[in-house]
Amino acid sequence: MSSLTDLPSAAGHAEVPSAKYSDDDLPEFTPMPWKLQEIRAAIPGHLFVRDTKRGLAWLAVDLLMAAACWTAALRIDPAFRAPAMVQILSPTGAHAARWACWAVYWWFQGLIFTGIWVIGHECGHGAFSPSQRVCDVIGYVTHTLLWTPYFSWKISHHRHHCNHASMERDEVYVPKTRSDLGIPPESAHHEIDWDEYFGDTPIYTLFTLVRQQLLAFPAYLLFNVSGQKDYPKWTNHFDPSSILFTKEQWGVVWISNLGILTMMAVIHLASITWGAAAVVKLYGIPWLCVTHWFIMITYLHHTDPALPHYRQREWNYQRGAAATVDRDILGWMGRFFLHDVAHYHVVHHFFPKMPFYHGAEATQYLRAFIGEHYHYSEKPVFKALWDNYNDCQFVEDEGDVLFYRNKKGQAVLRPAAKYRGTGVASKTSATASS
Repeated sequence: MSSLTDLPSAAGHAEVPSAKYSDDDLPEFTPMPWKLQEIRAAIPGHLFVRDTKRGLAWLAVDLLMAAACWTAALRIDPAFRAPAMVQILSPTGAHAARWACWAVYWWFQGLIFTGIWVIGHECGHGAFSPSQRVCDVIGYVTHTLLWTPYFSWKISHHRHHCNHASMERDEVYVPKTRSDLGIPPESAHHEIDWDEYFGDTPIYTLFTLVRQQLLAFPAYLLFNVSGQKDYPKWTNHFDPSSILFTKEQWGVVWISNLGILTMMAVIHLASITWGAAAVVKLYGIPWLCVTHWFIMITYLHHTDPALPHYRQREWNYQRGAAATVDRDILGWMGRFFLHDVAHYHVVHHFFPKMPFYHGAEATQYLRAFIGEHYHYSEKPVFKALWDNYNDCQFVEDEGDVLFYRNKKGQAVLRPAAKYRGTGVASKTSATASS
């Protein structure tokens, strides 16, 4: 098993004078050799069985918790604005207590909403039930309620799973290359001023990170932000003629759009009936929490200096699946409220139809079989988010196995000599392969 905390961090390299850094000193990486059938055979068959009743029970728990939190939240303002409470706590104390209670509500309702979104994600993979109709009905309702175009995102997300870590064909979190950022090749005769390219202040970096956490998912759906960079400029998840979809999929794209339009009407009517402020407090802010947790979890699953990316010659499905990392996000709360989506993501990438409630056990078998190619990190997740946001800047234009470099052009791993191929980024070939 590869623990990412055992590797020297790219941030650590940044503290060493650049003259002392050399790729030749980095540990070497050899891609995983096994076939997918061999890996699947190492996991007991019963762990692939989907149980509709069990899935519905988890969904019922989520909905009951959401309803209970919603009911409790409706009592926050009346309780702390009551004259008796103001007299006991003082006006300032009652005001502070009221907002503290709202913060608690947003935290837990945001997690519960995220768990409901995860159920929709399970449906999109067909992991919720052996019945595709059940999956699509449950998935469509849960995702639409949380502003996700179910069928449209299901299509692109499936393509992501089929092509993860492929520089030419992956759908999201595709690394920028050196030439994308306009950084010249390094040589003994040319020293790069890295601050010229990555000299942002920590405050600005924090601003862009917060922007990512709150807006990245809507931006991806609407504008293909962080998606495959060789797609046309106006690629999005709402245009049936988008490159993301085939002509046969146009109908389900329109059905997804209809769901989003219905939600717009519902929110508008709710705002007229109960007031926009109430809608924002009860629904809007928990939904923002969903986008935060979803982006944080997926970003950290797929982005780390120790995770490889591949060009066409060395990529295959199982190598792409192994280029992910399990993380202990929020401890027991992450496991319970988020349905293990953060803790056991690697096995999910290998076998997307495996239901989440088998992830923990299946991961033990997967880890035993693939050994050092299984990635797990114990690093506190908010520190990991900050570190990876700074350390994962670009990959090289050449080579078939690639690792992120940080703001000083430094990596933490290099491919073994056999895999330092001559593959070169090609916009033409990438477009053709997609």
